[in-house]
Amino acid sequence: MKEILRMTPGPTYVTERVRKAMAMPILNPDMEETFFEKYRSTQKLLQKIYKTEEEVLILNGEGILGLEAACASLIEPGDKVLCIDNGIFGHGFIDFVKLYGGDVTVFESPYDEAVDVKKLEDFLREHHDFKLATLVHCETPAGITNPMDRICPLLKSHGILSIVDSVSAMVGEPMEMDKWKMDVVLGASQKCISAPPGLTLVGISKDARGAMKARTVPVAGFYLNLMIFDGWYENRWFPYSQPVSDIYALEEALKVILEEEEIEKRHSVLAEATRKAVTGAGLALYAKSGFASTVSTILLPEGISFSMLKDEMLEAHGILIGGAFDYLGNQVFRIGHMGENAREEKLYRTLKALHLSFTALGVEMKKPMHELFVTEMGERA
Repeated sequence: MKEILRMTPGPTYVTERVRKAMAMPILNPDMEETFFEKYRSTQKLLQKIYKTEEEVLILNGEGILGLEAACASLIEPGDKVLCIDNGIFGHGFIDFVKLYGGDVTVFESPYDEAVDVKKLEDFLREHHDFKLATLVHCETPAGITNPMDRICPLLKSHGILSIVDSVSAMVGEPMEMDKWKMDVVLGASQKCISAPPGLTLVGISKDARGAMKARTVPVAGFYLNLMIFDGWYENRWFPYSQPVSDIYALEEALKVILEEEEIEKRHSVLAEATRKAVTGAGLALYAKSGFASTVSTILLPEGISFSMLKDEMLEAHGILIGGAFDYLGNQVFRIGHMGENAREEKLYRTLKALHLSFTALGVEMKKPMHELFVTEMGERA
């Protein structure tokens, strides 16, 4: 089987340490004391990642589980909910809110820019009677990061709880749950954390926990009710069987992250060098502001479909790049530079292959992307 370099925006590569951790003997998670302590120690590592004193739950399911569980656990029928919408995933929250009976108000923002905090501030001055707001840290399809450090404190100043999708930002972008007054912060194992897909991470503030406990209408479901984990450690009881091997892998991946002193800087440096390489070669980024450190979204040249580029990259160079969906379908391609994918040699190979692929497809490049990348990295050394 031909080896493929996968440079999509997740799932990302995992280290050999993480792969080996998955091969550890499987315990009985409901009966063996060792596993209760393993789950607890992994939670404590997550608290360091989240920069929080609050509990971070590890749920058995891909990242979407967390988004829906947060809405299911916090929203009661008739609750007023603000959905901050500047992208596909921000818009997607609207369906979850309606599913659980929320009364939705949408704050619309351009899909190619980071949320304008001043405009949101002006909006909230007149409209702030909301129980909670949903928002996205990194809009992965568009390659945009929103300023959580300003938005979440602004929401909190109006007494509004926040549900933050940080799945594609966490670890690759700065994030401080407690300092930024974030209430429910959602992550996943397969993006910047570079563990296998299958786990959702949920940080829950005291305010959010209080709102969940103060509900008058029961949560419409069991698996999506975040409060079913209450007292798990004291009672040595999980509400359902835990994914032992995945949690072993997650713990090791978190240790790898915490051993690196400047992981956020690594992401930002490589992202900036990638953007300068593609724009210097004559391509254009989709985003106009708020450029993400974890993914770059690049407009396809006229006459080039995504399938044409993907096939050339894969067949001629053994490299898989990302496309997009919804309104961005066949308009852009994406390079994932997150977690273990955010390595200089992998990005060099990808950019060189892109230069050769576009040339083969008849697109004239101003300069070789990989050479521009090397120059930029050299200037930052």
